[in-house]
Amino acid sequence: MLTQRIAQYSPTDFAAEVRAGLTKPGQKELPSKYLYDEIGSVLFEAISVLPEYGLTRADGRLLRHHSKEIVNRLASPLLVAEFGSGSGKKTRWILEALARRQRTTYFPIEISPTALAQCEKELGQIESVSIVGFERSYLDGLLAVVAHRRPGERLLVLFLGSTIGNFDRPAGDEFLREVRRTLIPGDALLLSTDLVKSVTELMAAYDDSIGVTAAFNLNLLARINRELDGDFDLSAFRHVIRYDEQERRIEMHLRSTRAQAASVRQAGLTATFAKDETIWTESCHKYFPEEAAQMAQRAGFRCDAQWVDREWPFAQSLLVAE
Repeated sequence: MLTQRIAQYSPTDFAAEVRAGLTKPGQKELPSKYLYDEIGSVLFEAISVLPEYGLTRADGRLLRHHSKEIVNRLASPLLVAEFGSGSGKKTRWILEALARRQRTTYFPIEISPTALAQCEKELGQIESVSIVGFERSYLDGLLAVVAHRRPGERLLVLFLGSTIGNFDRPAGDEFLREVRRTLIPGDALLLSTDLVKSVTELMAAYDDSIGVTAAFNLNLLARINRELDGDFDLSAFRHVIRYDEQERRIEMHLRSTRAQAASVRQAGLTATFAKDETIWTESCHKYFPEEAAQMAQRAGFRCDAQWVDREWPFAQSLLVAE
């Protein structure tokens, strides 16, 4: 069992993207990937076990019940990469199923060093699995993974947790096309999609009764204060969520409770906020089951199989590169 981590992600990107997002005309935005620092990663793990948030449990149930079938649909030898591995708890089912038939290398791709460390701790003792973690963006990490590929090896890329839903739909299509361009025929992508359900369930899932999701969202401003020498007054912002029925999308925002200004010195920025103005921090799109196959076809994959959880409507789709 070998564990190593290869870091390349530049912290200066954070300052540049904060500046771009907070100076954007109209709606201010911050990229959701920056929610996951050390504190944010811990808070998200807490969110994943809240009774209101059924998504993570549904994701895990499908992997627990179908991981053997998933890996048996793919040829050996097989490498495994994962976009946004988080703690890696759900991934255990895939790796253990694969380890029963071959030795393999698992490549978690994360911009959060805390999440990578948690992943390595969670999965580091699985026999016949070596871990090489990449602290990079998804596509840069995938390029690094394919550079490790030996002739004849196939690659299974995991994109779990319905993280594809953080992209606007056209951007999600383009991301899948970029992934396909990096893969070769016979490689596969296991894509999770959270399915459409009642608005009441969705609103509760993203605004839990004890305020963990609110703390997770507000921590993004706290992270800016810590890492970029910001002076956001966290008490003057509130976590709010909205549901866009046409887009089938939950939006997370931080609402300014008063007119105010905040400086971010390492970004060379002073941002002003009107009362009730918001910063859009995350989108969570919801899908119909058939959309995964449609996205696959547009990106150059075929949908080889799909499994759906009925308790919390959620799908795992195995997309094979053509």
